[in-house]
Amino acid sequence: MIRALAGVIDTSSDRVLVIDDASPDGTGEIADGLATELPWVFVLHREHKEGIGPAYIAGFRWALAEGAGLVLEMDCDFSHSPSDVLRLVETAKDADLVLGSRYTPGGGTENWGLLRRFVSRGGCLYAQILLGVRVRDLTGGFKCFRRAALEAIDLDALSAHGYAFQIETTYRVHRAGLRVEEVPIRFVERRAGASKMTGSIVAEAIWKVPLLRLRALSGRL
Repeated sequence: MIRALAGVIDTSSDRVLVIDDASPDGTGEIADGLATELPWVFVLHREHKEGIGPAYIAGFRWALAEGAGLVLEMDCDFSHSPSDVLRLVETAKDADLVLGSRYTPGGGTENWGLLRRFVSRGGCLYAQILLGVRVRDLTGGFKCFRRAALEAIDLDALSAHGYAFQIETTYRVHRAGLRVEEVPIRFVERRAGASKMTGSIVAEAIWKVPLLRLRALSGRL
């Protein structure tokens, strides 16, 4: 993924940060080796696995401290295509948050089973209806934030640990009155490895969404 990104970003000014939560498979060591070889690659090591939410927050803080104007998050298993990065960046010229969307016209998924499609699409519709927003893909993890958007949502207030984190960040940007745009992407199922989706992650999303709505309605979001 890092070598593929080298072909689409400006390595003289852009930076790639790998966040490693004490992976037992040697990911951290591989990333360190790439960081030694490539001056635009950095690695953030975290001692414990706390879920994607805290990991992303740590990455956001690092990027903001480094003076980033745009912060793009993506998975490293090629489910998110490097060729789409510049489309998100270009759209961010007129938006505060850009989502790589599977469910906007032109987007879609590849190599998913029926159950996976049902859970993903159902989760997005559930969040969309309860939160009262028109954003079609609330659970995706391919996103480009303008600096102002991350500064507006108060990173200290983010509480989701699993995939509900993606819903929470997008909803908070929306509630802040900022502009959210969706860019259609093709999400391709990984060829190796396994999903980190668990029952507890699904449960967190189920109760977190109505809680977000209630907090927004009561002025506490």
